[in-house]
Amino acid sequence: MHQLIVVSRPEDWPLEIEGVEKVSARAYLTDPKWSALKSARVYNLCRSYRYQANGYYVSLLAGARGHKPLPNIGTIQDFKSRNVIRLSSSDLNRLIETSLKPLQSDHFVLSIYFGRNLAARHERLARALFNQFPAPLLQARFERLADGWLLRRLGTLAFSDIPESHLEFVREAAMRYFAGQRPRRSARRNTRFDLAMLVNSAETDPPSDERALQRFERAGQAVGFNVERIGPEQIGRLAEFDALLIRETTAVNHHTYRFARRAAAEGLEVIDDPDSILKCTNKVYLAELLERHRIPAPKTMLVHRDNADRIETELGLPVVLKQPDSAFSVGVSRVDDAESLGQVVAALLKNSDLVVAQEYLPTPFDWRVGVMDGRALYVCRYYMARGHWQIIQREGVRKLEGNADTMPVEQAPPAVVETALKAAGLIGLGLYGVDLKEVNGRVVVIEVNDNPSIDAGCEDAVLKDQLYRDILEVMLKRISARKGMA
Repeated sequence: MHQLIVVSRPEDWPLEIEGVEKVSARAYLTDPKWSALKSARVYNLCRSYRYQANGYYVSLLAGARGHKPLPNIGTIQDFKSRNVIRLSSSDLNRLIETSLKPLQSDHFVLSIYFGRNLAARHERLARALFNQFPAPLLQARFERLADGWLLRRLGTLAFSDIPESHLEFVREAAMRYFAGQRPRRSARRNTRFDLAMLVNSAETDPPSDERALQRFERAGQAVGFNVERIGPEQIGRLAEFDALLIRETTAVNHHTYRFARRAAAEGLEVIDDPDSILKCTNKVYLAELLERHRIPAPKTMLVHRDNADRIETELGLPVVLKQPDSAFSVGVSRVDDAESLGQVVAALLKNSDLVVAQEYLPTPFDWRVGVMDGRALYVCRYYMARGHWQIIQREGVRKLEGNADTMPVEQAPPAVVETALKAAGLIGLGLYGVDLKEVNGRVVVIEVNDNPSIDAGCEDAVLKDQLYRDILEVMLKRISARKGMA
């Protein structure tokens, strides 16, 4: 892959880096040689990224040409948004406080050269800001307020503003960065596209275990993806990839949703896409959607303060109460008596104006049908935890799970598979896990999950490695179609 430093004038980057070619902005924008280049990383060091200036067009056309610009247009726009800067300051609050706590002054300027800073104590903060706002040369300005440090401004840094005493460090940082970004031929052989897999090592209940993540990586290599794991702090790297696979539990008010939104805006193929996250993570929306389209579901009430007293009359007891964004059995309660019912509903309504109440349907197991692109991939039975009414029983930090088994799709009850496909189709063509129950010969949908669990030895027990290839092949096909390579 070609590596290009694009500058307004040659003197704007006097350093020579082996394997990196310096190009003027005018040449990059007008010379057919560069527009015809199939693959390149473009490091945009133009003097101005102002709207419709040369620097703006360099990043804009680099994206259109299929090159990988740094910064890209999304980052350039983010520099102009006070809200984005403020949100980043909030996300990095603990790291900012740790890094700047020993300072005596109330103002601090942090220079970031290819993700690095001269001072070792600021290295983590420099890298975190670079990952969120990837640009070769950055400058962050902080101000100490009564309640702590605030990122007041973040923008690009001109080479001419770098102190002479820093130049050798800048050269070293640039050389290390360019060398680190150079593809490893052996690892990338036979791959056409780059896929980022978002994982979080700190997550207690991730949707895929380590063995499953490794199988995704092997499947990627087999179908034509170079798969690289990225973490929650690396949102700024999304423009380097062609696709994003989220393997961290999703939520709307969460960095996973911001990853999905940013990736979709960058034109990546995204699983889970932001629309699916919005729809699936809110039980109120799902309840309304299923009812409107007449998909069988347990008898359901959308509870608010004015109808909470009718739950027992309409649904009976026991009854199941769900906070709108519940997941992995967290935020789901079974209430057995009228006194507890009032207390639990009141507690839930403190955090949400609407709560979902459903009739209690005891079964020895729940069905789970994995669906992608409108096709059933796997069918599992998740058995209830011993002596409990859910598949997961939580006792403080302790978690007890029931057994699970997986069967070929064609051996599962047709009504279960057909109902799951109808329910998933209301959400989209992403990757979903549809939970259902069979009660007296009737199949009902409990919920549709984005980001379904895929663990080695469970969901992949029938298809094994083919399950991972099936998922990634759908993503690959969509990317190829979008790029006119199908």
